[in-house]
Formats: sequence, structure tokens, C-alpha cells
Amino acid sequence: MRADVEAAKADIEQSIELLRRRLDWEPALRKLDELNARVEDPTLWDDPAGAQAVMRERTRLASSVDAVRSLERDLADALGYAELADEEGDEATLEEARAQLKAIKERGARAELEALLSGEADGNDAFVEINSGAGGTESNDWAGMLTRMYTRWASAHGMTVDWLEETAGEQAGIKSVTLQVKGPNAYGWLKTEAGVHRLVRISPFDSAAKRHTSFASVWVYPVVDDTIVIDINPADVRTDTYRASGAGGQHINKTDSAVRLTHIPTGVAVACQAGRSQHANREEAWKMLRARLYELELQKREAAQQALEEQKTDIGWGHQIRSYVLQPYQMVKDLRTEVETSDTQGVLDGDLDAFMAASLAQRVGVTREG
Repeated sequence: MRADVEAAKADIEQSIELLRRRLDWEPALRKLDELNARVEDPTLWDDPAGAQAVMRERTRLASSVDAVRSLERDLADALGYAELADEEGDEATLEEARAQLKAIKERGARAELEALLSGEADGNDAFVEINSGAGGTESNDWAGMLTRMYTRWASAHGMTVDWLEETAGEQAGIKSVTLQVKGPNAYGWLKTEAGVHRLVRISPFDSAAKRHTSFASVWVYPVVDDTIVIDINPADVRTDTYRASGAGGQHINKTDSAVRLTHIPTGVAVACQAGRSQHANREEAWKMLRARLYELELQKREAAQQALEEQKTDIGWGHQIRSYVLQPYQMVKDLRTEVETSDTQGVLDGDLDAFMAASLAQRVGVTREG
């Protein structure tokens, strides 16, 4: 067999071995059999919350097992195809086999990264909060650009985005926005984006065409479901209502329908204005508050992650995780992992996978050889 085919085979086999090891293969298969048996038990739904937890665990485990088996099956098929083409001297067919192996290798690499998403809430949907830093219109515009970047990333990965709250900038962009990103492992991927993002460019709002530096913070926390109990004393929560602003239709400014909740002991505040009624916004805001407090608890368990409030309050020099330079040269560089690219437009259009993958691997401290 050709050397390049052998090399691809070795890479894919290494991915499969790593996936099996991280999944703890034999115990995982036994656990999946147990979950399948529980799903077939007609008494399972006597406890709806427990049944949902079982179904989620079964889906997650079955997906991981199927990914490994699919790689093994497709590798065997592609190798057989390549071997036959090599024996017959059919270069065109051999090239097709090479393309198949390349695609399988890429799938294996992606599956390795997804196997790292083993955190308690990694599989959940995510709330993404973006706030502009000091700098007025320029920073507001940068926050708007980041919002577009993340919505495009979500769309490219088959996820949906709901806008929960938005405070528009006075001239352009946004002062703050809260999004809910819905999709598999949304929080697991997006949590790597939390921090301060720095933009350097010639401002379109400066008549002197001077270079400006702007900052915006990105905050990410998981959507938690009803099976996770977060004990909040209502007396610790201050409720404020106000008239919503921004997009939303003619109804949006007529009543004090928007709701802001502030958890006094921690200072955590959330706001929602997406619903047409104060009741709907209050319900969604409570979900967001529970999620934020749950994320605070998760942060205590992750010593490697920076303190949450430090990231939110210092939107400026010394706290950024990534720099986006548009002038005098073009470069996006992640200051945690040193990953960089000159394709700034691609990044701003949502091509974030390389940055997310490197940050995730660094975060969990796993190397390919480990």
C-alpha cells in the first residue's frame, strides 16, 4: 500500500484509539446496554425528570460510541477501496480513496476534540452576553461586530440563536446584548470565548482616519435544565421593570415589559426583553439567573479558569484573550494559545473553530499523545 495511505491509516487509527481510551470503551458499552434497557422499561416515564436525564445520557453515550464505530467502518471501507485500486493500478480510484481517507481523518480529529467536551454542562445550550467597553460609538460597533461573528458561527454549525436582551448604541452598534445559542455542545464550545476581545482598526467614525483600539467583553454561561436545583432565596433578588428598547416590533416600548433581576449577595444581574409580556420576560430572566448562579458554582470547580467578575469589570488592557488587528496589517491572534491567522474577514464571518479547538485542548490539559 502507498506510503501516504499508510500514514493516513496510522493517523485515523490513533484517533480511534484515543477516542476509545477517553470513552473508557468496555465500561461505556456496558453502560449503554443498561441505559437501553431502562429506556425500554414502561415505568421509566413515571418520573418525567428522571426519564429525561436517562434519555440525555443515553443519547450522549450512543453518539460517542456510534462516532467511533463509524470511523472504524469507514476506515476499513476506504482501505479496501485503496488496496484494490493500488493492485489494479487505477490512479483515479486511488485518488478517490485518498480523498475519503482525508475526510475520515478530519472527522477523527473533530471527534477527538468533541471527546474533550466532558464537563458537567458542556452539552447544554448557552447564554452569550456581550458588553462594549469604554470608547463610545467605536466600542459599541465592535460589540455589534462580535455579535454578528457569533451568530454566524452558530449558523454554520447548525445552531439557532435567540435574542433575549439588547441595548443599542446611541449612534451605531450595541452597548450590550444577551443571546441564547441552541445546539449540541453549544456551551462546551462557546465557553472558550469568554473574556475580553480587542480590536485595532482605523475607525470609520473618525473623520481624521486615526487608528483606534476598542474592547468588548464576552461572557458565556450554560442554560440549565429543571433537573439541576439552584436554591435562590427570593428575598435576595431585586426585580426591576422597564421599557424595552431595540428591535422587537411596535409593542416593545408601550409597557414596562422588560425585566431585570439582580442577585444581591453576588451582584449577578440578568435582563430579558424578548417576550411580549412582563410575565414571560420574568420567567426567562429567572432561568437566566439560575444559569448564571450555576455557572458561578462551576467556576469554583475549575481552578484553571479566571475569576468571573474580574473578566466582566476590566474590559481593557491586560485582560484581553484575543486581538483583532485590521490596520496597519491584518491578524487575529489568541493570546492564550498563540493561534493566529491573517484571514481576519473569515474570523469575523464566524470561522472560529481553530481558536476554539486550541483553547479547549489547553483548557483540559490534554495532548494528542496523552
